[in-house]
Amino acid sequence: MRSTQIVTIGLVTVVLAAAACNNGPRRDTGRIYMPDMAYSRAVETYADHSNLKDANIYYDATPVAGTVKRGDVAYFPLAIDKAGDTANYVASKQIVNPLPALNEKDMLEAKRLYNINCGICHGEKLDGNGPLYKGGDGPYPAKPATLVGDAKYENMPAGQMMYSVTYGRNLMGSYASQLSTKQRWMIIHYVKSMQPGGAKPVAVAADTTAAPVADTTKASK
Repeated sequence: MRSTQIVTIGLVTVVLAAAACNNGPRRDTGRIYMPDMAYSRAVETYADHSNLKDANIYYDATPVAGTVKRGDVAYFPLAIDKAGDTANYVASKQIVNPLPALNEKDMLEAKRLYNINCGICHGEKLDGNGPLYKGGDGPYPAKPATLVGDAKYENMPAGQMMYSVTYGRNLMGSYASQLSTKQRWMIIHYVKSMQPGGAKPVAVAADTTAAPVADTTKASK
């Protein structure tokens, strides 16, 4: 009897060990005790939010119309055109960049923002030859706009560029959720400065505050 129990225990152990060592694909997801903790319900910036419409939630990661973030500049005053209409796109030519000429420090920041958000398509040299196109060998088949070297974009007013960056244009999507209004205007300042005849950054005024003169007088004894 004792030997039978030993054999039974041995067989069970072998079966369990073999099951534990099975590295084949698992066909079921198993059970999750608290799915809300296992799967994030947070709204992520670049995720597909179309399913939220079923719950009457319309989130597109863009600022609420008419609001201005603290420290930012006024929002772009023109709304996006309806399908088939270009009235506001044309009217955007009259919008002037509200930011004054950038100083050297702000121009470096504008260049950094451009390289992060725009350079992948338009290229570090603004020639439309970024990593996504790469002379036609990249994963993107259509050449992005040549911001320096194409008269169409060199003559494009800053306001019309802002319209395109804010709402997207043709194959380019909107960057209103990635860049604040001020950052978008800064990038446009940088693009215009790189184009022929563009304004270069203004020099930062030197600090003319005189250093306090040390008191060399000796206290009277």
